[in-house]
Amino acid sequence: MTLAPRGTSVTRVLNFFNAFKRVLVGRPFRNDKLAHTLLPKRIALPVFASDALSSVAYAPDEVLLTLALAGVASVSFAPWVGLAVIIVLLTVVASYRQNVHAYPSGGGDYEVATVNLGRTAGLTVASALMVDYVLTVAVSMSSAANYLATAVPGWHGTQAVIAVVGVIVLALVNLRGIREAGSVFAVPTYIFMFCIFAMTAVGLFQAAAGTLGRAPSAGFEIVPDAAFSQGLTGLAGGFLLLRAFSSGAAALTGVEAISNGVPNFRKPKSKNAATTLLLLGVVAAGMMAGILFLANATGVHIVADPATEFLQNGHPLPAGYVQNPSISQIAGTIFGAGSIPFFIIVAATGVILVFASNTAFNGFPVLASILARDGYLPRQLRTRGDRLAFSNGVILLAIGALVLIISFDADVTKLIQLYIVGVFISFTASQLGMVRHWTRELRVVKDRHIRFRMMRSRAINSLGFCMTLTVLLIVLVTKFEQGAWIALLAMAVLFAIMWSIRSHYDNVAKELAVETDSSTRALPARIHAVILVSHVRKPVMRAVAFARASRPSTLEAITVDLDAAETEQTIADWDRLDIPVPLTVLASPYRETLTPLISHIKAMRRDSPRDLIVVYIPEYVVGKWWEQLVHNQTALRIKTRLHFEPGVVVASVPWQLKSSTEAKKYQE
Repeated sequence: MTLAPRGTSVTRVLNFFNAFKRVLVGRPFRNDKLAHTLLPKRIALPVFASDALSSVAYAPDEVLLTLALAGVASVSFAPWVGLAVIIVLLTVVASYRQNVHAYPSGGGDYEVATVNLGRTAGLTVASALMVDYVLTVAVSMSSAANYLATAVPGWHGTQAVIAVVGVIVLALVNLRGIREAGSVFAVPTYIFMFCIFAMTAVGLFQAAAGTLGRAPSAGFEIVPDAAFSQGLTGLAGGFLLLRAFSSGAAALTGVEAISNGVPNFRKPKSKNAATTLLLLGVVAAGMMAGILFLANATGVHIVADPATEFLQNGHPLPAGYVQNPSISQIAGTIFGAGSIPFFIIVAATGVILVFASNTAFNGFPVLASILARDGYLPRQLRTRGDRLAFSNGVILLAIGALVLIISFDADVTKLIQLYIVGVFISFTASQLGMVRHWTRELRVVKDRHIRFRMMRSRAINSLGFCMTLTVLLIVLVTKFEQGAWIALLAMAVLFAIMWSIRSHYDNVAKELAVETDSSTRALPARIHAVILVSHVRKPVMRAVAFARASRPSTLEAITVDLDAAETEQTIADWDRLDIPVPLTVLASPYRETLTPLISHIKAMRRDSPRDLIVVYIPEYVVGKWWEQLVHNQTALRIKTRLHFEPGVVVASVPWQLKSSTEAKKYQE
């Protein structure tokens, strides 16, 4: 057995991390494999619609929880609140079907708002969507953690840890590529859909037969909030109904993701995206209606604090009581708590909530890439990674979600107050933009049949605009003090950051633009070569050879007098070897290398401002990580400082030490 040289430690570490990366994300794809990542409708539905489909796991709970503030009688209004949410959902779906046909490039709401309402509106929509995508991951993962804690009571209290692990796993799956992520998520999504519809069907049959039981929380009394002691009567009651509606409107999040992801569909892209949107609307509406009906029929009650808001026979509940989500209570009532169907439904719900975040993991990176292309975000977000996914966007989204989950301890009720504000800002701006789009197109189109289709589309988008604007106002009024202001502040900060990035890129482009005159194209009058010398050794001799080979106008070597004895030895060695380059010694009374060197080069520039100065710096190439710490530090400081000097070019002259040669052999 041959032992690896000691100088190969850095290479071994790099090879280990490269192999580890390959295990996590797989082998890299060539550009011509991009078509491999395009999605058929059966995969696109779970990839892009899992967020909206999974909202039935927490949106009904939030409706019930909000209505419970006014007491038990008010909870019976939940189905009617749900019906209002479903009407808005179907209207928005119909509106976005027009969007994907008119703007199939993948810009979604951002592109629609930018083209039709202007750059400021477009950037506002982009800020809102990006904040909402981060919240989607945080809310979905936190809700999933709560459901998993329901199935495994021993995990109660560790929801934040479960959510953090879930985000990391989901990010790794998405780093492997969108097609692979879709294949992983397809089966669990369809299982969840089957479970909810099957539970709804069995529940409806039991209700019709008179055998439907009562939920575990049905017998609890609810202590109403003091502000709603009169129930839903008066102004306070109406406000509470609107607040419940705004909480239930979380079911609409994720609808816009399909319009952002049109490029990921197989051809015909727009038609397939529109079909997927229709399937999303029908399925999500059906599940939402089923859950709220069964929750009302079985008497499910959900409150924010069971210890203080629930009473049993006039007494508070035991200290260790754990409140289960509505789907868990319904499944336990219909099939029996602890039964196999119960565990399948709870597990499927928990898994789909984890996968619901995948909608954001597909929408956020694409939107970030488009914004980077337009100069509003760093250019690194524009390019695809090894697996043809927008890897940097995936990582950025995961980091943002982890910060929220840890900050709010995976509390869904707190997080959801920040939720949906952004998505309804984008909904409203997008629908207004589409109305303007169709109005503009109608001015130039003469064909009667095409005009009829455009007028129908404009009517649908007009209705969508009115509805989404109304919901947005309701959300702002009812959720502002509960936490929506945090989301609005985050949007404003993100808007300012993106605007400043675009301004920076614009200024750099103006500064670097090639002018028509010959001043920027003129060759330098002369080239002055400067060789930095510390000791007369092989690296310096190589730098001398390289500098002389370039045939500059003038050539000089410079050494800084840090130590008199060493400087004398350097001069003696220089003369002994008869090096045909003049050596200049720079005084350094404060024992600095950088200051006298920069002063000397600036003086050269002042004397000959049209000349070019090339500074040759000998550097060591090492093979061990710790060797880098003891070599090249002065060279690094000099290079960094010289980069700020106009008319100065830095040329690194590498000298490979033995350890680097051994590392190279090991790598080969």
